[in-house]
Amino acid sequence: MVADHQGRERQGGISRFVADMLERDAVKLPRRQFLHLAAGAAALTAVSRIASAQAYPTRPVRIIVGFAAGGGYDIIARLIGQWLSERLGQPFVIENRPGAATNIATQVVVNAAPDGYTLLLIGPTNTINTTFYRNLHFDFIRDIAPVSSITRQPQVMLTNPSFPAKTIPELIDYAKANPDKVNASSPGVGSISHLALELFKMMAGVKLAHVPFGGNGPALTALFGGQVEVSVASLPSSIESIRTGKLHGLAVTTAMRAEALPDVPAVGEFVSGYEVSAWYGMGTPTGTPPEVIDKINKEINAGLADTKLKARIADFGGTPFALSPAQFGKFIAEETEKWRKVIRAANIKPV
Repeated sequence: MVADHQGRERQGGISRFVADMLERDAVKLPRRQFLHLAAGAAALTAVSRIASAQAYPTRPVRIIVGFAAGGGYDIIARLIGQWLSERLGQPFVIENRPGAATNIATQVVVNAAPDGYTLLLIGPTNTINTTFYRNLHFDFIRDIAPVSSITRQPQVMLTNPSFPAKTIPELIDYAKANPDKVNASSPGVGSISHLALELFKMMAGVKLAHVPFGGNGPALTALFGGQVEVSVASLPSSIESIRTGKLHGLAVTTAMRAEALPDVPAVGEFVSGYEVSAWYGMGTPTGTPPEVIDKINKEINAGLADTKLKARIADFGGTPFALSPAQFGKFIAEETEKWRKVIRAANIKPV
């Protein structure tokens, strides 16, 4: 680590020396010679940056997670962290910073040095928060650089088995005949499950009464007990109840059916254009060298092609979601705009 620091100092010293020399002697040199030397200084900086990226990482890397240990974000962070540790030879340490709907964790990473040694496990909550919270001390799209997408998985629209509607078309007909009388639970206001429900209401033209809870567990408990008729929940939290018949899976929210539940249709089979995914990816402070970002992206994508890691992801109902940093950035921008429209149309505000 000391040697690495000294190496960076030497590289920086060389670059500063050349820059100082050029500035001092600029008036004395012919223009062509000055431009030639300036290009050489730029090339030297680029070479040292590439060399630094090739050596990355030379010390432990933090992956900041905005939720407590044991949840979906944490599980994915640990799977990818272990893979990166094995591939790159340095520990990728998971640091849970729960609170304020991931905004605390995001602020930690925004404030970190842009050197690739502090990463952020990101998901739809981050794109929702951009519109949902209006007084943030950061701009997520501006301040967090996309590194790599990791996985995506559906939410599931569920009913109590005693509820008369057994399909999405039947739910739509029932809700239109009984506006605002069908109670639908979610893990909380502003959650991906809540917004999936609001998008469904908008696109299907129905009125459902939203009943928010403090997590998937309480929301599903209310569905088990008949306090609500419908719920939208994460696949990992509900899949066993669907398989055992304790809950009825109306549909998954992704564009395609889920491999884990092949007999459960997709909402989009009945409501054209409907698609909602819970997804996970990695970000880092803006200004991180692109060579470092590309190196992490390459290693994560290698993991998503690995049979064992793919199987672990499938255990949680997910599918690999491999994009380049540029593609992932475009996806984040599209998700942010999508949820901005839903939040404003439904007039959703923090509680």
